[in-house]
Amino acid sequence: MTEVSRTARTASGETPDALVRATEELVRRSREWGRDDLAERLAQTRARLADPYVRVLVVGEYKQGKSKLINAIVGAPVCPVDDDIATRVPTIVGYGETPSAAVFVRHSPGSDPVRHPVPLEDVARHVATEHAQHAGGDVVAAEILVPRDILKGGLRLVDSPGVGDVEAFRTLSALSALAGAHAMLLVSDASQEYTAPELRLAGQALRVSPHVSAVVTKTDVYPQWRQIAGADRAHLATVGDVPIFPVSSDLRLAAAAEQDRELNEESGFPALINHLHHDVLERADELERRAAQADLHDVLEQLGVALRSELLALQHPERTPELIAQLEVARRQAEEFRSRSSRWQTTLTDGIADLIADTEHDLRDRLRRVQRQAEEAIDEGDPGPVWGEFAQWLDQRVGEAVADTFVWTNDRQKWLAQEVAEQFLEGEEDIPQIEVSDITGILDPVDEIAMLDAAPLSAAEKIYIGVRGSYGGVLMVGLATSVLGLAMLNPLSLLAGVLVGRRAYREDTQSRLNRRQIEAKNLVRRYIDEIAFQVGKQLRDRLRAVQRATRDHFGGRADEILRSLTAAADAARQPAVTFTQDRDARIAQLQQRIDLLARVRRAVPGLPAESAAAGIQALPAGRERP
Repeated sequence: MTEVSRTARTASGETPDALVRATEELVRRSREWGRDDLAERLAQTRARLADPYVRVLVVGEYKQGKSKLINAIVGAPVCPVDDDIATRVPTIVGYGETPSAAVFVRHSPGSDPVRHPVPLEDVARHVATEHAQHAGGDVVAAEILVPRDILKGGLRLVDSPGVGDVEAFRTLSALSALAGAHAMLLVSDASQEYTAPELRLAGQALRVSPHVSAVVTKTDVYPQWRQIAGADRAHLATVGDVPIFPVSSDLRLAAAAEQDRELNEESGFPALINHLHHDVLERADELERRAAQADLHDVLEQLGVALRSELLALQHPERTPELIAQLEVARRQAEEFRSRSSRWQTTLTDGIADLIADTEHDLRDRLRRVQRQAEEAIDEGDPGPVWGEFAQWLDQRVGEAVADTFVWTNDRQKWLAQEVAEQFLEGEEDIPQIEVSDITGILDPVDEIAMLDAAPLSAAEKIYIGVRGSYGGVLMVGLATSVLGLAMLNPLSLLAGVLVGRRAYREDTQSRLNRRQIEAKNLVRRYIDEIAFQVGKQLRDRLRAVQRATRDHFGGRADEILRSLTAAADAARQPAVTFTQDRDARIAQLQQRIDLLARVRRAVPGLPAESAAAGIQALPAGRERP
């Protein structure tokens, strides 16, 4: 496949390079003109533009063909594939001029992972070994770089561990990984239609990211793949708009080896590759462009307001009082935006308080339903012999409940941030993104559910219980029949001993079962209480982080606007003390700066037209603006 460069793809025609040049120019001018706050903001915009990668998360249950799918997309055996090998840590596949590999190692809990280069042949050992170690720390991810044109445009594929494994929930959450990715491919083979956990993951993923696609693999192995793909398509229609692509990785690899175009078409990969380029890469570019344009437009407006205010005062001194009055009104509005009593601050504070209460109730409600189901299952039989399987089931159900709560909370916090943005400034789009759906590590401090003693009885213990119970029966009936002249041990007393012993054994067995059931329920309750305590704390902390980030974001914007309007008002007053001989030179300088901002605006097609910046009302009709 031919290379498609990111610099050649935008909807409006301009390239990221034009955005980068405009951003760098405005950073330089902002610093020259004393607006370091705006320069810092644009530096962050420049950093986002400098990130050339579009990350696509490949997710699915174990042995569904995820690793081979990535190998087929890039046309190289980058991810280890074997019947006995399963991916245990995320593996990132990207472009590199020469093949290379590295592992990311966390040397202490809570520390940032450190990148360590490793030989390519050692990657399989690191990604397939559970709790892999390297350089004295835990391997948390791997990176493989290969010179492939399909990756040259910035595409990065992330091979994730299987999501159907209980331990995978504790080490990697597909939803939390999706929060940092641009898109997700949900992989399932053609052996059967989607399972309930797969559909559940698809529905949750759509709530975190709208860019979710499905891939049905191994179409060359299962002749009924068309029926399976049709059933999967019908299932996906119930959760959202998810495109589905049936493919054969083996046919794709064979087509690449033999340079067979027809075989490549038969593999189904051309449609998938086209989707990755047009619906993932280009869409990511469009979102990146729009965010950068919004930042550039805002900074251009704020830089321009002081320049235009001073120029107007110099050219039309008689209109200076009117201009200053407008600027003072706008400045007071900015001060209101910044104050704690402002509407957006009140909305944010009240919204976070309500959201914390709602999420804690939602979590408790979901965990209580899990607890009721667990207790009903315990009441149906003896939990001792099947406790290991029961603990895995409980762990999975608790994980699903926690994930649902975090995804729901993520939806609510995004809605709240949008409400605050609409109240702060109309059209504000640059909302701080904190993914509350990220559930990585939240259950790390929680101990595993305690083991329950199955308490099996040996043959000797069973005989002892039976004999102990039968003794009373033999004694009572023997004494009663001795009145009739029968011996203590006679057929009647022996029969009574057997019946009483059998009943004693059954009562003892039932008593033991009841004790185990009560103990099992207590273990479940303690485990769920610990989960609720730990997760509730995490939810509150993350929502408080959302509150602080949103407050700081819009507070920073209010400070920028206030500083711009204050500078504009000061600039409008300054011409009153400017000497005549300096006035012409200052007018020329201001006009040059305004022309420079106009050139920057024209250099980036698609920027909104110049407007009355930062709340300054338009001048009355019939009056010409400089």
